[in-house]
Amino acid sequence: MKVSANLVSEFEVHKTTVQTDGSLKQITIAPKSAGLGSSVNGAELLLLSIATCFCNDIYREAPKRNLKVSGVEVTVTADFGAEGEPGTNFQYSVNVISTDSPEDIQDLIHHVDKIAEIHGTLRKGANITLTQTKNEQHR
Repeated sequence: MKVSANLVSEFEVHKTTVQTDGSLKQITIAPKSAGLGSSVNGAELLLLSIATCFCNDIYREAPKRNLKVSGVEVTVTADFGAEGEPGTNFQYSVNVISTDSPEDIQDLIHHVDKIAEIHGTLRKGANITLTQTKNEQHR
Protein backbone atom coordinates (compact mmCIF):
# COMPACT_ATOMS: atom_id res chain seq x y z
CA MET A 1 0.00 0.00 0.00
CA LYS A 2 1.53 3.33 -1.08
CA VAL A 3 0.45 6.36 0.99
CA SER A 4 1.30 10.00 0.36
CA ALA A 5 0.36 13.48 1.52
CA ASN A 6 0.81 16.81 -0.23
CA LEU A 7 0.30 20.41 0.79
CA VAL A 8 0.55 23.66 -1.09
CA SER A 9 0.75 26.79 1.02
CA GLU A 10 0.71 30.36 -0.26
CA PHE A 11 -0.79 33.57 1.10
CA GLU A 12 -4.36 32.72 2.24
CA VAL A 13 -4.19 29.34 0.46
CA HIS A 14 -3.64 26.03 2.22
CA LYS A 15 -4.47 22.99 0.08
CA THR A 16 -3.94 19.48 1.43
CA THR A 17 -4.46 16.10 -0.18
CA VAL A 18 -3.78 12.55 0.91
CA GLN A 19 -3.64 9.44 -1.22
CA THR A 20 -3.62 5.70 -0.67
CA ASP A 21 -3.01 3.44 -3.65
CA GLY A 22 -4.19 6.15 -6.03
CA SER A 23 -7.35 7.09 -4.10
CA LEU A 24 -7.02 10.87 -3.70
CA LYS A 25 -8.86 12.73 -0.96
CA GLN A 26 -8.81 16.43 -0.11
CA ILE A 27 -8.69 17.54 3.51
CA THR A 28 -9.82 21.07 4.26
CA ILE A 29 -7.59 22.93 6.68
CA ALA A 30 -7.83 26.70 6.81
CA PRO A 31 -4.70 28.83 6.57
CA LYS A 32 -3.47 30.70 9.65
CA SER A 33 -5.25 33.98 10.31
CA ALA A 34 -2.04 35.80 9.25
CA GLY A 35 -2.47 34.14 5.85
CA LEU A 36 0.61 31.91 5.67
CA GLY A 37 0.82 28.33 6.92
CA SER A 38 -1.74 25.99 8.44
CA SER A 39 -4.19 26.84 11.21
CA VAL A 40 -3.60 23.30 12.50
CA ASN A 41 -0.11 22.42 13.68
CA GLY A 42 1.82 19.24 12.97
CA ALA A 43 1.54 18.01 16.57
CA GLU A 44 -2.24 18.21 16.36
CA LEU A 45 -2.23 16.32 13.07
CA LEU A 46 0.12 13.69 14.48
CA LEU A 47 -2.21 13.07 17.42
CA LEU A 48 -5.20 12.99 15.07
CA SER A 49 -3.33 10.40 12.99
CA ILE A 50 -2.92 8.20 16.07
CA ALA A 51 -6.61 8.57 16.93
CA THR A 52 -7.76 7.96 13.36
CA CYS A 53 -5.60 4.85 12.97
CA PHE A 54 -6.90 3.34 16.19
CA CYS A 55 -10.53 4.14 15.34
CA ASN A 56 -10.31 2.67 11.84
CA ASP A 57 -8.53 -0.43 13.10
CA ILE A 58 -11.22 -1.05 15.74
CA TYR A 59 -13.83 -1.03 12.96
CA ARG A 60 -11.61 -3.27 10.79
CA GLU A 61 -10.81 -5.83 13.50
CA ALA A 62 -14.20 -6.08 15.26
CA PRO A 63 -15.93 -8.09 12.49
CA LYS A 64 -13.00 -10.53 12.44
CA ARG A 65 -14.01 -11.37 16.02
CA ASN A 66 -17.76 -11.30 15.27
CA LEU A 67 -18.11 -8.12 17.35
CA LYS A 68 -20.39 -5.22 16.52
CA VAL A 69 -19.07 -1.74 17.25
CA SER A 70 -21.43 1.20 16.85
CA GLY A 71 -19.11 3.99 18.00
CA VAL A 72 -15.53 4.83 18.89
CA GLU A 73 -14.06 7.81 20.72
CA VAL A 74 -10.28 8.23 20.96
CA THR A 75 -8.52 11.05 22.83
CA VAL A 76 -4.77 11.41 22.36
CA THR A 77 -2.48 13.73 24.31
CA ALA A 78 1.24 14.50 24.29
CA ASP A 79 3.63 17.11 25.58
CA PHE A 80 5.66 19.30 23.24
CA GLY A 81 8.32 21.65 24.60
CA ALA A 82 10.56 24.18 22.91
CA GLU A 83 10.86 24.54 19.14
CA GLY A 84 12.73 21.62 17.63
CA GLU A 85 12.19 19.27 20.56
CA PRO A 86 10.36 15.99 19.94
CA GLY A 87 7.08 15.23 21.67
CA THR A 88 6.95 13.13 24.82
CA ASN A 89 4.39 11.47 27.07
CA PHE A 90 2.09 10.22 24.30
CA GLN A 91 -1.05 8.74 25.84
CA TYR A 92 -4.50 7.85 24.61
CA SER A 93 -7.83 6.77 25.98
CA VAL A 94 -10.57 4.89 24.18
CA ASN A 95 -14.30 4.43 24.50
CA VAL A 96 -15.83 1.73 22.30
CA ILE A 97 -19.61 1.48 22.09
CA SER A 98 -20.90 -2.05 21.61
CA THR A 99 -23.55 -4.46 22.85
CA ASP A 100 -20.90 -7.19 23.09
CA SER A 101 -19.39 -8.20 26.42
CA PRO A 102 -17.00 -5.74 28.09
CA GLU A 103 -14.36 -8.48 28.23
CA ASP A 104 -14.56 -9.05 24.46
CA ILE A 105 -14.33 -5.32 23.78
CA GLN A 106 -11.36 -4.96 26.14
CA ASP A 107 -9.63 -7.82 24.30
CA LEU A 108 -10.35 -6.05 20.99
CA ILE A 109 -8.95 -2.75 22.30
CA HIS A 110 -5.75 -4.40 23.54
CA HIS A 111 -5.37 -6.31 20.27
CA VAL A 112 -5.73 -3.12 18.21
CA ASP A 113 -3.26 -1.32 20.48
CA LYS A 114 -0.69 -3.97 19.50
CA ILE A 115 -1.37 -3.99 15.74
CA ALA A 116 -2.31 -0.38 14.89
CA GLU A 117 0.09 0.66 12.16
CA ILE A 118 0.69 4.28 13.21
CA HIS A 119 1.22 3.22 16.82
CA GLY A 120 3.71 0.57 15.71
CA THR A 121 5.54 3.00 13.45
CA LEU A 122 5.97 5.55 16.22
CA ARG A 123 6.89 2.95 18.83
CA LYS A 124 9.57 1.52 16.55
CA GLY A 125 10.81 4.88 15.34
CA ALA A 126 10.79 5.90 11.71
CA ASN A 127 13.52 7.17 9.42
CA ILE A 128 12.45 10.37 7.69
CA THR A 129 14.60 11.26 4.70
CA LEU A 130 14.63 14.51 2.73
CA THR A 131 14.87 13.36 -0.90
CA GLN A 132 14.54 16.51 -3.01
CA THR A 133 14.61 20.28 -2.63
CA LYS A 134 13.59 23.15 -4.93
CA ASN A 135 13.69 26.88 -4.60
CA GLU A 136 11.43 28.79 -7.00
CA GLN A 137 11.73 32.49 -7.54
CA HIS A 138 8.76 34.61 -6.47
CA ARG A 139 6.10 34.78 -9.16
